[in-house]
Amino acid sequence: MLMPEIIANKRDGKELSEDELAFVVDGVCDGSIRAEQLGAWLMAVYNNSMSMKERITLTKLMRDSGEVIDWQGLAPMIVDKHSTGGVGDKVSLALAPALAACGLKVPMIAGRGLAHTGGTIDKLESIPGYTTSANERDIRRTIGFAGCCIYSQSTNIAPADSILYAIRDVTATVPSIPLITASIISKKSAEGLSCLVLDIKVGSAAFMQNLEEARALAKSMIEVGEGVGMEVRALLTRMETPIGSHIGNAHEVLEILDILDGSGSWDTISLIAMQGGHLLQMAGIVDTVEAGQMKILSTLSDGSAKHHWDLMCESQGVTNEVINQMRDHLETGEHRFTLHSNIDGWVEDINAMELAKVLSELGAGRSELGQEIDHSVGAVINAKVGTQVSEGDLVLAVEHPNDELSEEIMARLESCITVSASQISVPDRLIEVIK
Repeated sequence: MLMPEIIANKRDGKELSEDELAFVVDGVCDGSIRAEQLGAWLMAVYNNSMSMKERITLTKLMRDSGEVIDWQGLAPMIVDKHSTGGVGDKVSLALAPALAACGLKVPMIAGRGLAHTGGTIDKLESIPGYTTSANERDIRRTIGFAGCCIYSQSTNIAPADSILYAIRDVTATVPSIPLITASIISKKSAEGLSCLVLDIKVGSAAFMQNLEEARALAKSMIEVGEGVGMEVRALLTRMETPIGSHIGNAHEVLEILDILDGSGSWDTISLIAMQGGHLLQMAGIVDTVEAGQMKILSTLSDGSAKHHWDLMCESQGVTNEVINQMRDHLETGEHRFTLHSNIDGWVEDINAMELAKVLSELGAGRSELGQEIDHSVGAVINAKVGTQVSEGDLVLAVEHPNDELSEEIMARLESCITVSASQISVPDRLIEVIK
């Protein structure tokens, strides 16, 4: 079998056989296929898509390229969630321990920041001592101790995916729905999940800006998930304005600590309850999503989610001193740039995409793979969209390490805030649920 023939078949829109796809995945893992050939194959897939049969086959092959965790008797209780990435999306940090407090097991494999969106692993690494690398033994140990874990993808979990993703990132083939599907579902299937909830972001600050494309991605991942033995449900949620009250790595951990202590932004809490409610209902813990939401909310108010968060942090390397005084150990920027309302009115818009881009340029994100980030850079939202403000009221504060910001950066930050003289309505985050 020759790689140029496989490339030509997909270039011409033909369905690839299991043997052809296995040849590609094997070549990815052993390095026998050249990078330029893989790039050409990925572009052929991007241009001509894949049948559902191809997607399921590729996903299974990518999953089986590494370790696949078998939970045996625990399998019906093994669940997880995945978000396609949003600005201020720190839901996973509180959702995993909340689900653990309800009796489920959550072996979460999370990622780093991508483009303008923050990564769960980057947020957790702002906590001194938190270890994100793991093998199967570490995952099993932490699940046994805390009921949940959040680790980064190791070379042992779907290694074909990590190699292909790096090539996709530099060949402009990241947005391909079949490739996104295989990438996400192969990793989640390798975790040994029974149930998976997807939070697919839609809007101006999301990778999926078109509702029809988001629906197509949801249906692809649901069908492929079923094809590899998981129940998958997709929630389409709006992503135009930042989620919650904090953006940035250490800043988002601060917001999660507030939520785990029984307070915090309702915007974030509602997403935690929504996703958790669906997973509890899918796993058979409750009869309805609404009952599941109430159960999740109770774990946030009674301290049981915080207990499992502490256990997870301890098992993943954080000392008791840091756990007990975590706010004091999180670094935030030494300097603040503040944005105030220039009229009496209502906050009409906070441009999540532009704000995230500026924070990334200030050090909160990466412009290239492997680049170090500054966990202290972030923003605190004092007035959410829809909030009534008076002239001079603080709307947003950006915390950064620089002595001063350039005029260009300040102008871009100022452009992120829109205040209207008229009252505005705020749409629900949830657009629809796809089962």
